[in-house]
Amino acid sequence: MNEKRPLILISNDDGYESLGINSLIEYVRDMGDVIVCAPDAARSGFSCAFSATEPLLLTLRAESDGVQIWSCTGTPVDCVKLALSEICPRKPDLVLSGINHGDNGSVNTHYSGTMGVAMEGCMKYIPSVAFSLCDHNPRACFKPLRNYVREIVKRVLAEGLPMGVCLNVNFPLATEFRGMKICRMAHGTWGNEVVKARHPRGYDYYWLVGSYTSDEPQATDTDNRALTDGYVAVTPTRIDVTDYETMNRLKDWENIIL
Repeated sequence: MNEKRPLILISNDDGYESLGINSLIEYVRDMGDVIVCAPDAARSGFSCAFSATEPLLLTLRAESDGVQIWSCTGTPVDCVKLALSEICPRKPDLVLSGINHGDNGSVNTHYSGTMGVAMEGCMKYIPSVAFSLCDHNPRACFKPLRNYVREIVKRVLAEGLPMGVCLNVNFPLATEFRGMKICRMAHGTWGNEVVKARHPRGYDYYWLVGSYTSDEPQATDTDNRALTDGYVAVTPTRIDVTDYETMNRLKDWENIIL
């Protein structure tokens, strides 16, 4: 690893063999030295979960000029924690996550292991960006994303991000994009989330599935609308989830004596 080049840590929640993460590696490998530490299999929906009760294993899968690829038996957040502690020769200049096979806009932000990687990097005060494509196909075409990914990475490396802020970047399923929109997270709801079935051996079992509904379909400033209109949706996301307006409104509660 060359200390004069930026150090980029990459992870995801689809696993180190996924087409999305390998596309991301190819798109940025000339922009810095790259260390990849990703789950050994898919870990979608793990959000910011980490392994507190089980030991973890690291395996070096490949090494070439300026790129190391490791797998981890844990969650996406485990991968970041282990990489920072055991693999990276110094603090990375950038943490990248993805490219995810599937949309991580709206409330999916809170469930996403892809965003868990970016949140973990952000909590370590490292500029962090999560990339997702609205296509669950394991053979999805990521080529249209290349120039946008490189431009975003170039700008974040040069300009940084505010402390406690990471970027959630979602791409619509298209062969070309109308541009980028800087937008907020849409309000939405998952419904019909449980499918119950009867096992031949006499017990019930359940699949967690669901369908998404936008709760503000007329809004024009959201990630959902940007994606629907063919734009790349860039949503600055804060670690601090405090609602300051409500905090100030409830200040008089401090005067209550029971």
